[in-house]
Amino acid sequence: MLTEKEAEGGYLGQFIPLQYHHSMLTDSNRMQPFKAAIDYVVKPGAKVLELGGGTGVLSWFAAAKAEKVWCVEFNPDLVREAKKLLAMNPNGEKVEVIRADAFEYLPPEPVDVVICEMIHVAMLREKQVEMMESFKRRYLKRFGGPLPILVPTAVLMAVQPLQQEYTFEGYYAPIMQIQELVGTLPGTAEMARPELYSILDFTQDTSQDIAWEGEFVIEYNGTVNALRFITKNVLAIVEEKSSTIDWLNRYMSFPLDKPVDVTIGQKLRVSFHYRAGGLITSLQETLHAELAKN
Repeated sequence: MLTEKEAEGGYLGQFIPLQYHHSMLTDSNRMQPFKAAIDYVVKPGAKVLELGGGTGVLSWFAAAKAEKVWCVEFNPDLVREAKKLLAMNPNGEKVEVIRADAFEYLPPEPVDVVICEMIHVAMLREKQVEMMESFKRRYLKRFGGPLPILVPTAVLMAVQPLQQEYTFEGYYAPIMQIQELVGTLPGTAEMARPELYSILDFTQDTSQDIAWEGEFVIEYNGTVNALRFITKNVLAIVEEKSSTIDWLNRYMSFPLDKPVDVTIGQKLRVSFHYRAGGLITSLQETLHAELAKN
């Protein structure tokens, strides 16, 4: 039976039930970039820490080259499952699965790489930003510098106005949607190009407070009745190729309380603010869009 604190943590993304991990394991858009990034940053003989290990798959990726991996997970069901699964896979013996609060745990010795995947679109719900800041403070206090390589190392977030269909078999229901990463979504019209609203660099001090106000140049006649949020995670920087290994989250779109009729060439002003790790509604309640005044 979960305590009240654990139940609250579950809603905020820190206690994802086991049954949801199958969809994560089968998500090649997520798995392949993480595997490539971990293979790149983990050098032979490295020491690695994963915070929030789930089924242990990312720790297992690291174990292919690492000498030792500490995999920290709070959910006791997942701790048991990760130990069982790792025992079935080669190099699984290199991974020590530890049931602990990732906000408190530190490895027994310095590590070369830290993996932390507590990521939701727009950095909502899950505690990625708060976790990384907590870890950096505690790690530097105990071990001094430098910090380990962080996976992910940065996050880029953008927003885009949409004209979104909200009628389902005749039933009108303007609700938040998770959208697939495809070129054209039925019932979705992109009314302007996305605008970058925040870059979080985890190698630097990172604030949880996120606020933006900006303008879009409308490209089509219609009605803006939703805003799409786009989140790209920079998992690793490949300096020798001047490139990055990225993971693009599925899109998330929110309906606007007050849709705005627009024509080509008009400017739409959008504003919002929220706190990273907060409830999805904390962003939705602050969304505002209106035609910019000349």
